[in-house]
Amino acid sequence: MTRKAPDFTIPSTEGEITLSALDGNVVLYFYPRDDTPGCTLEAKDFDRLAADFAKAGTRVIGISKDDLASHSKFRAKHGLGITLASDTANVADDYGVWVEKNLYGKKSMGIERATFLIDSDGHVVREWRKVKVDGHAEEVLAEATTL
Repeated sequence: MTRKAPDFTIPSTEGEITLSALDGNVVLYFYPRDDTPGCTLEAKDFDRLAADFAKAGTRVIGISKDDLASHSKFRAKHGLGITLASDTANVADDYGVWVEKNLYGKKSMGIERATFLIDSDGHVVREWRKVKVDGHAEEVLAEATTL
């Protein structure tokens, strides 16, 4: 069963983006923070497969709470071409990925690593929660090629 993807308008490294105004399918991947080991690996994996996603008619957008200056530095440092967006509109809340985390007994709120595949009609057709980075981008691409 699919559900309508929550719409949003937020700033990104490609200018302001509105989900409902995008053509084709969209992969939204939520990640905790720029330039941390897992997030860097995930971004590089999605970036490495960007041409394959484009062939499948699918745009990839990474979303975190980091600001555009942080995203720009992260992209430049790692040679990334994928779009990174700043969650200035509580998009993580709307997608249910703003959660309480527990690190070494210290509780705090943060983004749970999660990915949503949204079809061209704006419906979430697949979601991955508590993502393990290894092989994830390939799995998402395999699913995107079926749309």
